[in-house]
This record gives sequence, structure tokens and C-alpha cells, in this order.
Amino acid sequence: MARTKNETWEWIKALAAALLLAGIIRFFLFAPVVVDGQSMMPTLHNGDRLIVNKFSYVIGDPKRFDIVVFHATEEKDYIKRVIGLPGDTIEYKDDTLYVNGKQVKEEYLEAYKKQTKDGNFTYDFKLLEVTGKQKVPQGQLFVLGDNRRNSQDSRNIGTVDDDTILGKASFRFWPLKDIGFVK
Repeated sequence: MARTKNETWEWIKALAAALLLAGIIRFFLFAPVVVDGQSMMPTLHNGDRLIVNKFSYVIGDPKRFDIVVFHATEEKDYIKRVIGLPGDTIEYKDDTLYVNGKQVKEEYLEAYKKQTKDGNFTYDFKLLEVTGKQKVPQGQLFVLGDNRRNSQDSRNIGTVDDDTILGKASFRFWPLKDIGFVK
């Protein structure tokens, strides 16, 4: 009888430790996210399930072209690609990205741009025109969806405060045919 009680107590402790560890991992390190909408196509699709690495921004700053998840409103999180970092000037002209006056290739969009037959994939704009700011302010990011014709992003909502970023989208685990690291 004593052995059964002891064994039960050990199982309860092990289960409690596992739940605590899972909670810590979920709250501080990684979180599952479901893509809602078409704004990140062709990179991500509606219903894709991702793991967001929350720890990536504890140890380092966001990098250009990272895909990040952030609180857009109290009820809604957005997933977008980082285009502009603090201090950057951003311009699109003739479907080409210019950062600080220098042309920057967006290889992840090349195939999608070729499919676009009726005009530019990304309309022409300057950071000042869409945000009212000459440069991306400190502590903020300029983000765009990969589906430039159908995305609520910094062109509409302004720059994104660093404090609202949940983390970097790092791994797609659903659908199984697309499982792998997000680029």
C-alpha cells in the first residue's frame, strides 16, 4: 500500500513538473500561431501553423526580412516581414526596394512578381508618404506582407513598435507537406 502511494505521488510530481516546464516554454520561448489570411502569400498560406520563437528577440535585434508576429490590436496579431529597421529610409520604385538609397533584392518575391501581369506587384511609395516619417524611428520597424497587393501592413498601420513583437516565425509544422523552417 505504501509503495502505491509513493508511486502515485512521484507521478503527480512528474506531471506537475512537466506542466510547469511546458508553461515556461510556451510563455517565454516558443508559441504556436495560425496564419489568418492571404497577406503573406506565397511564403505562408491561410491556415498554416507556425512556431514563433519568442527568445530570438531577447538575445538579438530583428533583422531585415525576418518574418515576425506582433500585436496589431488588442484582439489581433499580424504576421509580416521586416523591411525597415530603425534609422532606415524606405522607398519602392518600379517594383524595386530601396533601403537608405540602395537597391535591395527580395528574392523571396521573384517568382510571385513574374506571375503579376497587370502592373507592379508593390506600388511606388516613400516612407514619408505612407507614415509621415523620414526614417524608421528608434524602437520601431517597417513591415510588409509578402502579398503586397493584399496586405494590411506598415503602409496602412504605420511603423510597428518593438514592444509589440511576440517573436520570429521560425518553423512551419502544418500542413505536413510544407513542414520546415520559414524563410
